[in-house]
Amino acid sequence: MGLLAAQHAEIARNPRNSTPGIPGQEDVNLWISVLFCLVYVISIVGNSVILFIIKTDPSLHEPMYIFLSMLAVTDLGLSISTISTTLGIFLFNSREISHDACFAQMFFIHLFECIESSVLLLMAFDRFIAIHDPLRYASILTLPRIGKMGLVCVLRGVTVMLPFPILLQQFQYCRSNVLSHCYCINQDVMKMACSDIRINSIYGLCITLLTEGLDSLLIFLSYVMILKTVLSITSQEEGLRALNTCVSHLCAVLLFYTPMIGLSLLHRFGEGSSPLLQILLGYISLLVHPLINPLVYSVKSKHLCARILRVFVK
Repeated sequence: MGLLAAQHAEIARNPRNSTPGIPGQEDVNLWISVLFCLVYVISIVGNSVILFIIKTDPSLHEPMYIFLSMLAVTDLGLSISTISTTLGIFLFNSREISHDACFAQMFFIHLFECIESSVLLLMAFDRFIAIHDPLRYASILTLPRIGKMGLVCVLRGVTVMLPFPILLQQFQYCRSNVLSHCYCINQDVMKMACSDIRINSIYGLCITLLTEGLDSLLIFLSYVMILKTVLSITSQEEGLRALNTCVSHLCAVLLFYTPMIGLSLLHRFGEGSSPLLQILLGYISLLVHPLINPLVYSVKSKHLCARILRVFVK
């Protein structure tokens, strides 16, 4: 089944389905493909550089930078999960994907999203410990403990995301085989099934609430506690310095959760929403934060920035 095979006649008969790509911009697909190539190159190179610097520099083997390396790994995973179909469409006009490949891509996209949500929560916990109890920071967040936290994040992601492709494989597909995005995600694929998808829909909603929803709530509570701690600091300058260490993480949180929540709401409740809006949000939710995160952390962390500059100057 050609899940990505978009024909304009099919779109006209079913306006709820939009062509993978950017509707109405087919004449500039070459320039759009150049833009996507730049985004992927910067994302992959930027996150790889951060991983290399943190791995090779013993002075960066601290909890904050180890969590940053976890974030870089998940961003790399997200970029690699979508690069084949996105660039395949824009560069080679390859608009078909098999069932198995679609389900595999969907699993890895949702897996890395779940892991990244968990890592952002761990990074919020890291900032809270560093500000609230700096003297015990190193003794609380030891390397073995951080390793166990990372393993739990991966196991949680695999456990909750594995049922999605298994459930989707049980369905019969007899509707228009045109996806709204250049990649496969659960909300998009299950709409093409002619079977009863209520179980899949309910499970997807519950998992979203129990993973990204719960993580975002705990991150919010962490920052409430961080703000409470900062307000109790007598020196205003020290309080501002403590808050400044959270700026990069706050940017990462906003870049990750804002478009993802918006896209999820559009897929579930935005029946009359613009297809172009869904497509743009889809690109933003998976491409922007892997691109921006390494840039923000490199600029805001003077220690990391100095190490990167030292490597390139050599």
